[in-house]
Amino acid sequence: MKENLKDIITQSLLDQKEIFGDELFETKNLERKTSVHYKTEDDESKSFQVKEEIKKIKLISDESQEEALFEEAKEDWQLADKLDLLNKLICNCQKCILGKTRNKFVFGSGNPDADVLVIGEGPGADEDAQGLPFVGRAGQLLTDILKAIKFSREEVYIANIVKCRPPGNRTPLPAEMDSCIPYLKKQIDLIKPKVILCLGLTSAQGLLKKKDSLTNMRGKVFEFGNAKVMITYHPAALLRNPNWKRGCWEDVQLFRKLYDDIIKNNG
Repeated sequence: MKENLKDIITQSLLDQKEIFGDELFETKNLERKTSVHYKTEDDESKSFQVKEEIKKIKLISDESQEEALFEEAKEDWQLADKLDLLNKLICNCQKCILGKTRNKFVFGSGNPDADVLVIGEGPGADEDAQGLPFVGRAGQLLTDILKAIKFSREEVYIANIVKCRPPGNRTPLPAEMDSCIPYLKKQIDLIKPKVILCLGLTSAQGLLKKKDSLTNMRGKVFEFGNAKVMITYHPAALLRNPNWKRGCWEDVQLFRKLYDDIIKNNG
């Protein structure tokens, strides 16, 4: 019976094959609806590139946020666009001990658009009393020196490394200069002088950040931003030692020539 049933089924299949063709009996491979993808080196490279681009975008975003935060963190005086406004914003400064011992804050004076900037060390007793730079005996000598090289005080600008008098006219301490020099740099940004004359070693070292002697620095031309810088004796030192006046005269003649050459070449 079983053999008869087998024969019947076999015969039935043969009949179907004859009717429908061989396709009915072809082996079919089932395909995955979700394909399996194996990463190649090219895929890894593309993935790395995408990650790097994402990093760059994030870095740019972070830098933009840092710049925005930096702008917000700026003090009001750093945004001043005029010398008078800058003076108003910093004249009550108490960033160093000199703020507690001064009588008057000595901002500076002269032509706000000067081509020539003169920088001293710090206010003395007369300057502390009047709130103006170089108004005592050293100031009168400075006026004479400028006149000798055909500059008037009205056409130059005069300032100091520190704006408050150190007690006893001592040399400003490094921390005191570090607190005050950013104000001077802001003044320079606003004035945009073509040439700067530093009076004395403290002034030169404070502005240029160079550890050298006055002897080695005199007669040379340095750069600060877009300005050319020269150094000579402080007028107060000339009052104590008149023998240095000849050297000072040689220095300021070179300074005047430097100025004339710059004006001639650049206008």
